[in-house]
Amino acid sequence: MKNMLPTLQDKLNLIKRRGIEAVNDILMTVCDIDHTRHRNPLSALVHILSGLTAYTFLDHKNTRFNPARTLA
Repeated sequence: MKNMLPTLQDKLNLIKRRGIEAVNDILMTVCDIDHTRHRNPLSALVHILSGLTAYTFLDHKNTRFNPARTLA
């Protein structure tokens, strides 16, 4: 068997993945972007854009995400 230690590229990819998963978690929980079965592609696009717009209005002063802090 080959050496199974992670390479530098694997470590960098894991760091990038953590950032992407954190943003996805915020979008899913706070901005209510969920996977729904839209009958119209335009409706799905409006749903995603409304969630992203809500994300831009979040308070980004703290670097750590606090689920108690919402859009209210």
